[in-house]
Amino acid sequence: MATPLLFGQAMGRVALSGEPCSGRWERRTVSAQTELMLSTPLPEDYRSGFVALIGRPNVGKSTLVNQLVGEKVAITSPVAQTTRNRLRAILTTEVAQMVLVDTPGIHKPHHLLGERLVQSARSAIGEVDLVVLLLEGCERPGRGDAFIVNLLRQQSLPVLVCLNKWDKVAPEREAEAEAAYADLLDGTEWPLHRCSALSGDGCPDLTAVMATKLPLGPQLYPPDMVCDQPERILLGELIREQVLLHTREEVPHSVAVTIDRIEEMPAKGKGQSRTAVLATVLVERKSQKGILIGKGGAMLKTIGQGARLQMQTLIDGPVYLELFVKVVPDWRSKPARLNELGYSDSGR
Repeated sequence: MATPLLFGQAMGRVALSGEPCSGRWERRTVSAQTELMLSTPLPEDYRSGFVALIGRPNVGKSTLVNQLVGEKVAITSPVAQTTRNRLRAILTTEVAQMVLVDTPGIHKPHHLLGERLVQSARSAIGEVDLVVLLLEGCERPGRGDAFIVNLLRQQSLPVLVCLNKWDKVAPEREAEAEAAYADLLDGTEWPLHRCSALSGDGCPDLTAVMATKLPLGPQLYPPDMVCDQPERILLGELIREQVLLHTREEVPHSVAVTIDRIEEMPAKGKGQSRTAVLATVLVERKSQKGILIGKGGAMLKTIGQGARLQMQTLIDGPVYLELFVKVVPDWRSKPARLNELGYSDSGR
């Protein structure tokens, strides 16, 4: 378990370190299947391309990405608008390599950050070979779904429709749910699939159909690669995920994370070398800073412990994590600050 080494509540700061976890990022060890793909020439009809996952916030896009790839490459939480970065995950099979583009949920924005996230998702539609429209099968379609469907009708790209969370639909309601979405998709010829991103039901069939819709082409990434996101961004997202999981109300949406420094700490004596990560959590108000730190620093310690454990799985070794909390008023509405954080007006 993590042991607190340094703590200063007045500064909004906590440091945590611990021994390595038993978990591993499995792809760091080349599997027999990967070795076979590396040594075997690709078939002439091999396919590759980019696939954008599009949908409203909180319909399960990131969960589906993780399920299809077989590893956690995107953060998830019950909080809507969890995804901010346009993450690319790589799914390689014997017949195709699919670069899955996990986009922010398309919604009505309430600040400049929201506008840029929606623009990022919309611009992804014009940069891919296939769109997978993710809908919440256990709920009736709403105006947000209709808006996205109309947006996609204006494109010439192939579209697959996936009714996610189908395992939550009672058998006696399946016909009703299918009819509601058939009305929404009236006039299109988009294939309809049902799946559960959480359990994996229906996902193999979806993967097989996705592969057939891509153009012929070689592998774009090494077959053992599952994500092309820079490590610094991945580490920051793991911290933000813990904030989303442990805080409520306005705090999750008001948080951004910057990774200030990553250093390798040499081993001392018989101990192992460690990776030191120094990060800053940005909030918009002093009250939010107090919530993040918690009584006696308890909340920040909990966030740090959870993030560190995830980092150790990602890095495959022990991690020393030091967190700071900084108040930057209205950062979500400041163009210069958004540009610094990587949320440019050209998408991310």
